[in-house]
Amino acid sequence: MKWQQLILAFITTICLIFAGNALAQTDININNTNLIRFGGSVTVPENQVVENALAFGGSVTVSPNARVLDTAIAFGGDVILKQGARVEADAYSFGGKILQEPGATIGGEKATFSDRRGMMYGSNRGKSSFFAHYFFSAIFRISAAVVAAILGLIILHTNPQFLQNLATKLHQHPSLTALWGMGAIISFVFVSVFLAITLIGIPLIPLLTLTAIITSLVGSLGVALFVGQRLVSNDDSRSERLRQKSLQQHFLVGLAILTVLALIPFFGGLVVFLVNLFGLGVILLWKFGTEKPQIAT
Repeated sequence: MKWQQLILAFITTICLIFAGNALAQTDININNTNLIRFGGSVTVPENQVVENALAFGGSVTVSPNARVLDTAIAFGGDVILKQGARVEADAYSFGGKILQEPGATIGGEKATFSDRRGMMYGSNRGKSSFFAHYFFSAIFRISAAVVAAILGLIILHTNPQFLQNLATKLHQHPSLTALWGMGAIISFVFVSVFLAITLIGIPLIPLLTLTAIITSLVGSLGVALFVGQRLVSNDDSRSERLRQKSLQQHFLVGLAILTVLALIPFFGGLVVFLVNLFGLGVILLWKFGTEKPQIAT
């Protein structure tokens, strides 16, 4: 029972870490008072009031006649106040500028943190924004990999056959796994749109999103094991204890390789998408497929 509780705790932690990546192009509204985005820009809609607006790796834009009651902070971007916009407290920009259109006001302190000469313009500023975005993305993905490694080792210790089943299923049916993943993503989009147009269905969207994230992330552990097994030779003659240790080594090797690939600029986003796609697909194929994988003993 204790191991099950630990697994549940780590699954929850992974969801919290990967949620920012999964929603990287969507503003995260916390209790309708805080807008936060990791890996992109934040926009406070026109005529709306929020408490804080924070962008890690992007800019903060306060639309006309919108208000930020506390702070507006941009890491790797600008703080932009449109006409009539107001920040009641402070505004800070790390690696960018603070831009105010006529009628825009800042009630507290405003400051920028750039190079020694002040603001960064032109290509230098673009490079600063890119490196800031890459830095936060890299920290995020490395942290996620560490948590994924811990969760994967726990699962391999308590139920090694589970991840082995996923890896074997992916090896036997890679194309079918991809189709299941794409089908699940398309279905998720259509269901989310359907729920969004119904008042009763709106509260179900976060639950649906959390379910999809958990499914793809747990499946991604099987993808990591599959990658490690393809690159490291297997020896089926080993004892059960050595075989379990070998599974752990294969998993860690595969996870390390995927993490390194995910850190490559531009290409890394495609790697993350494919890992999540196959992770989601292999879980669904393993659960709802007509045949179970045959594992050599």
